[in-house]
Amino acid sequence: MDNAASLPSDAALDRCAEEPIRIPGAIQPFGALLLLEPRHLLVLSRSANLQPLTGMMASPGQTLAEAGWPGTLTAALAEWSNSDDALYSAPAQLPTGRFRLSGTRGPQGLLVELETEPEAPGPGLDALYPRLKLFLDELDPASSTQTIMQGAAREMRRLTGFERVLIYRFDSDGHGTVLAEDGDGSLPSYLGHRFPASDIPAQARALYCQNRIRLIPDARYTPVPLEPPVVGTAQAPVDLSAASWRSVSPVHLEYMRNMGTLASMSVSLVIDGELWGLISCHSAGPRLVGPQIRAASEFIGRVLAHHIGANERSAAHAHRIALKDIEVGLVERLSRVGSLKAGFLENPQAWTALLSSAGAALVWKDEIHTIGATPTASQIRALAEWLHAQGVDRTFCTDCLGTVWPPASAFADTASGLAAASISRLHGSFLMWFRPEVIRTVQWRGDPHKTAVDQSGALHPRRSFEIWQEQLRGRAEPWRRSEIDTLADFRSVVVNLILRRAEERAALSEELQRSNVELESFSYSVSHDLRAPFRHITGFAELLKRRARNLDDTASHYLDNIVQAAVTAGRLVDDLLRFSHLGRAALSCATLDMNKIVEEVRQGIDLNEAQPRITWHIDKLPPAWGDASYIRQVWYNLMDNAAKYSSGSAHPEVRISAGRQGQDIVYIVADNGVGFDMAYAGKLFGVFQRLHRTEDFDGTGIGLALSKRIIDKHGGWIKGEGVAGAGARFCFALPQRNERQ
Repeated sequence: MDNAASLPSDAALDRCAEEPIRIPGAIQPFGALLLLEPRHLLVLSRSANLQPLTGMMASPGQTLAEAGWPGTLTAALAEWSNSDDALYSAPAQLPTGRFRLSGTRGPQGLLVELETEPEAPGPGLDALYPRLKLFLDELDPASSTQTIMQGAAREMRRLTGFERVLIYRFDSDGHGTVLAEDGDGSLPSYLGHRFPASDIPAQARALYCQNRIRLIPDARYTPVPLEPPVVGTAQAPVDLSAASWRSVSPVHLEYMRNMGTLASMSVSLVIDGELWGLISCHSAGPRLVGPQIRAASEFIGRVLAHHIGANERSAAHAHRIALKDIEVGLVERLSRVGSLKAGFLENPQAWTALLSSAGAALVWKDEIHTIGATPTASQIRALAEWLHAQGVDRTFCTDCLGTVWPPASAFADTASGLAAASISRLHGSFLMWFRPEVIRTVQWRGDPHKTAVDQSGALHPRRSFEIWQEQLRGRAEPWRRSEIDTLADFRSVVVNLILRRAEERAALSEELQRSNVELESFSYSVSHDLRAPFRHITGFAELLKRRARNLDDTASHYLDNIVQAAVTAGRLVDDLLRFSHLGRAALSCATLDMNKIVEEVRQGIDLNEAQPRITWHIDKLPPAWGDASYIRQVWYNLMDNAAKYSSGSAHPEVRISAGRQGQDIVYIVADNGVGFDMAYAGKLFGVFQRLHRTEDFDGTGIGLALSKRIIDKHGGWIKGEGVAGAGARFCFALPQRNERQ
């Protein structure tokens, strides 16, 4: 790069990308051009070299007949104009020699190009047909794409006489990689090398799809202007998109000269409407290829594109079948197991094989489950939050995650590639598959960044095409189309399974709700009806004891047992009544002074003569939001249990404290009593579940179950921890007021 050049600005690159290559207002000097009004063959525009090249005049505003063009030629053009044929091709004898005419239809009129047929004509159709037939016979449909491309490159060079023929493919970023090459050794080999996407701007790629062959016989040519360059009442520039001899960008001509090629011909490889790649022919010196050879070259390009497309579709179809087999197996397992989590963890090999990944993750609500090589749980959670924030409600795939989400660069070695499927819009839940980084060393033909802008602001291509190596990082193996489609299909199946199970759970929940209402109603009625009989038993037993003053000790003991049993039964009935009543009752919430409530409960427990003196350690407690009567019941149950189960200690102590966990206020009751084995912790909050014998500690077995039901009704949680012989610790949490309003 010389001193007058600098790196290109964004504005300069934008000007290059927006260059009007379809309407350059000029053609190459290797042919002439006419734009004709279809009905009367009126000349709308012409190339300035029309008369010198053909010896025929054609002024704008004249018909060809008025300009004195041969009647046979004008009649043939008129016949074509009135037909449905899109293209026209025929020879014509004009004053300066024999010409080949080719025409296309466009919105502005008939575009007719004229080029001189060489004095020593190339092979005609009779000679080309056997050659093309032999080429087709040599193409084995079972051959690999590489073998077919190499054969096409060899045949193209033999047919056209260019010194080097390249076949390259565009990747998802638009970069071209040379996959096949045939040359005579006079030009350097580019096999396996890459060319940056900026070499062919997007608008040029679109034009390649429309006009599949382009020839530049000599990059040193001087453009021939159109007269006039604009037509119609709107004075629109003449559209030369379909013209074979359309003049090309000066930047591209400079690019060719810098590359050391004066002549080039490109044949588009279009598959399913998209530009797959190019056949690119080069010579160090000028080379003019006749229309017959160009037509045969385009034919070879179409045949090659057809074979490549067929091979790729066949490979993709086989891959889809293999993926579908894996998908069907996974769906069968998911339909048998009880949950998505169980199905995910049951067969990890199938889950990773589904998308050929190194690892996978299930993010379901607050749970994260992984198989294989994955980022950490916190990284996956952050990734799920980002996907949810981006509004990903179906699928998302990338092979360079760090580019679209920079934090992923920290774990590129594990997850440069991500395929994700949303399975819940409410909770931001996803299925994810990960592919590791694949570090590649790429050989470019010249530094792709060395495009320059001179002092006038004009953009110039790079001057060097020497090998320039670059190490590519942060990219995984790209996701294939069949894998992306499989992901979408599998997501639909999983979402349908989740919805079906949700409906089944809803139906079951509704049935359980009805049963619970009936059970609550039954237990309420039974408990209410049993209260009076037990009180009667207690009362009459006491009266009998007072009146029967001469009872012996045995009879008196019997009466005491009757009273005690009736009191215990009555207490059990009262607890059951409270438990069943809770399901029916509505909460009356307000701000609670927890210090006052705890102090009242403590005084009540200390007044109970059956309990020994307890040493209480009570911290200052933050207020809470809840129903005072129910929360007091929770405190009583937990503190009474702590006092009861620590009564056997030499110095019984109960500690009450509080803290925060996220948005919740957590209250703690801990004692130094008998504790319990955590293996039985699951029974703590069940009705009538006891971890200690009734003979050792009295109680109904309902207190903790009632406490849990109260806390659940408040939207909080409760749990217990213990060590046998070393005390127990119970915690319950209540949400803050703004979460309950």
